[in-house]
Amino acid sequence: MTSQTLAELAGTPGVAARDAATHDFVFNHSMLRIKDPVASLDFYTRVLGFTLLRKADFEQAKFSLFFLALIDDLAVVPADPDERRQWLAVQPGVLELTHNHGTETQDGPVYHDGNSDPRGFGHICISVPDVRAACARFEDLGVPFQKRLSDGTMKSIAFIKDPDGYWIEIIQPTPIA
Repeated sequence: MTSQTLAELAGTPGVAARDAATHDFVFNHSMLRIKDPVASLDFYTRVLGFTLLRKADFEQAKFSLFFLALIDDLAVVPADPDERRQWLAVQPGVLELTHNHGTETQDGPVYHDGNSDPRGFGHICISVPDVRAACARFEDLGVPFQKRLSDGTMKSIAFIKDPDGYWIEIIQPTPIA
């Protein structure tokens, strides 16, 4: 793997300098469609430590949205639902789970995970302070792995699967020597 300076990366074909008009843009969230909200909420809150910060039900359209984030200090989260919705809209790294009502009773997978043909969506990634400890915990919890640390040539990353089969890459920041 090669390291590149920011100047070298800026020279990559297709890369443009950031326009000042985008200065306050925030990559807020990614959305995953889920079959069973109970199973998915259990996985993302209990296994990965996310906090459910907002739920929106659209009964007439027959779907619900769940917004989760990794929050270490709940004191920073506004208690008022309207204020929390506004606060949540500017937070980076939010996960939106979308449940279409009735899918939980369907047999087999409901949504394409993106990692079988035709390939598309790949994965989300969670950075952890100790990848070995995290993987041992996932193993103890019976979480399915797509790739364990011991598999393949990249021994510093693992991939686990959520209840819908979406891949979640698990990485540990490498200290700079």
